[in-house]
Amino acid sequence: MGSSAKFWVVLAGINGLIAVAAGAYGAHGLSGEPDYLVESFKTGVDYHMWHALALLAVGWLVERSDGALSARLAGMLFLAGILFFSGSLYVFGTTADIPFSGSAPAGGMMLMAGWLMVAVTAWRLR
Repeated sequence: MGSSAKFWVVLAGINGLIAVAAGAYGAHGLSGEPDYLVESFKTGVDYHMWHALALLAVGWLVERSDGALSARLAGMLFLAGILFFSGSLYVFGTTADIPFSGSAPAGGMMLMAGWLMVAVTAWRLR
Protein backbone atom coordinates (compact mmCIF):
# COMPACT_ATOMS: atom_id res chain seq x y z
CA MET A 1 0.00 0.00 0.00
CA GLY A 2 1.37 3.37 -1.00
CA SER A 3 1.87 6.11 1.58
CA SER A 4 -1.00 8.22 0.22
CA ALA A 5 -3.45 5.31 0.41
CA LYS A 6 -2.15 4.42 3.88
CA PHE A 7 -2.79 8.00 5.00
CA TRP A 8 -6.48 7.73 4.10
CA VAL A 9 -6.88 4.31 5.72
CA VAL A 10 -5.27 5.61 8.92
CA LEU A 11 -7.68 8.58 8.87
CA ALA A 12 -10.57 6.14 8.36
CA GLY A 13 -9.48 4.21 11.44
CA ILE A 14 -9.12 7.33 13.56
CA ASN A 15 -12.51 8.62 12.44
CA GLY A 16 -14.13 5.24 13.10
CA LEU A 17 -12.67 5.32 16.61
CA ILE A 18 -13.98 8.84 17.22
CA ALA A 19 -17.42 7.91 15.88
CA VAL A 20 -17.67 4.89 18.21
CA ALA A 21 -16.55 7.01 21.18
CA ALA A 22 -19.08 9.71 20.27
CA GLY A 23 -21.79 7.06 19.98
CA ALA A 24 -20.95 5.73 23.44
CA TYR A 25 -21.01 9.25 24.85
CA GLY A 26 -24.35 9.94 23.18
CA ALA A 27 -25.86 6.74 24.55
CA HIS A 28 -24.66 7.26 28.11
CA GLY A 29 -23.61 10.87 28.59
CA LEU A 30 -26.72 12.46 27.14
CA SER A 31 -29.29 10.46 29.12
CA GLY A 32 -31.85 12.82 30.55
CA GLU A 33 -31.32 15.42 27.81
CA PRO A 34 -34.24 16.39 25.57
CA ASP A 35 -34.93 13.89 22.79
CA TYR A 36 -34.32 16.40 20.00
CA LEU A 37 -30.76 17.01 21.24
CA VAL A 38 -30.02 13.30 21.63
CA GLU A 39 -31.42 12.56 18.16
CA SER A 40 -29.34 15.34 16.62
CA PHE A 41 -26.22 13.97 18.28
CA LYS A 42 -27.04 10.43 17.08
CA THR A 43 -27.49 11.72 13.52
CA GLY A 44 -24.01 13.21 13.75
CA VAL A 45 -22.64 9.85 14.92
CA ASP A 46 -24.38 7.96 12.10
CA TYR A 47 -23.01 10.23 9.38
CA HIS A 48 -19.59 10.27 11.01
CA MET A 49 -19.37 6.47 11.00
CA TRP A 50 -20.62 6.11 7.43
CA HIS A 51 -18.08 8.60 6.22
CA ALA A 52 -15.27 7.03 8.26
CA LEU A 53 -16.04 3.92 6.21
CA ALA A 54 -16.11 6.04 3.05
CA LEU A 55 -12.54 7.06 3.85
CA LEU A 56 -11.59 3.39 3.48
CA ALA A 57 -12.95 3.57 -0.06
CA VAL A 58 -10.87 6.70 -0.61
CA GLY A 59 -7.75 4.78 0.41
CA TRP A 60 -8.61 2.05 -2.07
CA LEU A 61 -9.39 4.58 -4.83
CA VAL A 62 -6.16 6.49 -4.20
CA GLU A 63 -4.24 3.23 -4.54
CA ARG A 64 -6.14 2.11 -7.65
CA SER A 65 -5.99 5.50 -9.38
CA ASP A 66 -2.32 6.20 -8.69
CA GLY A 67 -3.24 9.06 -6.38
CA ALA A 68 -5.73 10.82 -8.66
CA LEU A 69 -6.63 14.32 -7.51
CA SER A 70 -10.33 13.44 -7.61
CA ALA A 71 -9.78 10.57 -5.15
CA ARG A 72 -7.80 12.75 -2.77
CA LEU A 73 -10.38 15.50 -3.12
CA ALA A 74 -13.10 13.00 -2.15
CA GLY A 75 -11.20 12.32 1.07
CA MET A 76 -10.70 16.00 1.82
CA LEU A 77 -14.39 16.68 1.25
CA PHE A 78 -15.39 13.76 3.47
CA LEU A 79 -13.13 15.02 6.26
CA ALA A 80 -14.44 18.58 5.98
CA GLY A 81 -18.01 17.29 5.79
CA ILE A 82 -17.53 15.20 8.93
CA LEU A 83 -16.16 18.23 10.74
CA PHE A 84 -18.89 20.62 9.64
CA PHE A 85 -21.90 18.26 9.58
CA SER A 86 -21.23 15.82 12.40
CA GLY A 87 -19.22 18.34 14.38
CA SER A 88 -22.02 20.88 14.38
CA LEU A 89 -24.52 18.20 15.42
CA TYR A 90 -22.20 17.11 18.24
CA VAL A 91 -22.00 20.69 19.48
CA PHE A 92 -25.76 21.19 19.13
CA GLY A 93 -26.55 17.89 20.85
CA THR A 94 -24.36 18.73 23.85
CA THR A 95 -24.97 22.48 24.22
CA ALA A 96 -28.23 23.23 22.32
CA ASP A 97 -26.26 25.94 20.49
CA ILE A 98 -25.55 26.02 16.76
CA PRO A 99 -21.80 26.56 16.25
CA PHE A 100 -22.38 28.85 13.28
CA SER A 101 -25.33 29.32 11.01
CA GLY A 102 -25.35 26.95 8.07
CA SER A 103 -22.58 24.66 9.34
CA ALA A 104 -24.60 21.43 9.06
CA PRO A 105 -25.97 22.16 5.58
CA ALA A 106 -22.49 23.20 4.39
CA GLY A 107 -21.09 19.97 5.79
CA GLY A 108 -23.83 17.98 4.07
CA MET A 109 -22.96 19.59 0.76
CA MET A 110 -19.30 18.68 1.29
CA LEU A 111 -20.26 15.06 1.97
CA MET A 112 -22.33 14.96 -1.22
CA ALA A 113 -19.48 16.52 -3.20
CA GLY A 114 -17.16 13.86 -1.77
CA TRP A 115 -19.43 11.13 -3.12
CA LEU A 116 -19.45 12.88 -6.49
CA MET A 117 -15.64 12.79 -6.49
CA VAL A 118 -15.77 9.05 -5.68
CA ALA A 119 -17.99 8.58 -8.74
CA VAL A 120 -15.72 10.73 -10.93
CA THR A 121 -12.66 8.76 -9.82
CA ALA A 122 -14.34 5.41 -10.42
CA TRP A 123 -15.55 6.54 -13.84
CA ARG A 124 -11.99 7.42 -14.84
CA LEU A 125 -10.44 4.14 -13.64
CA ARG A 126 -9.08 1.89 -16.35
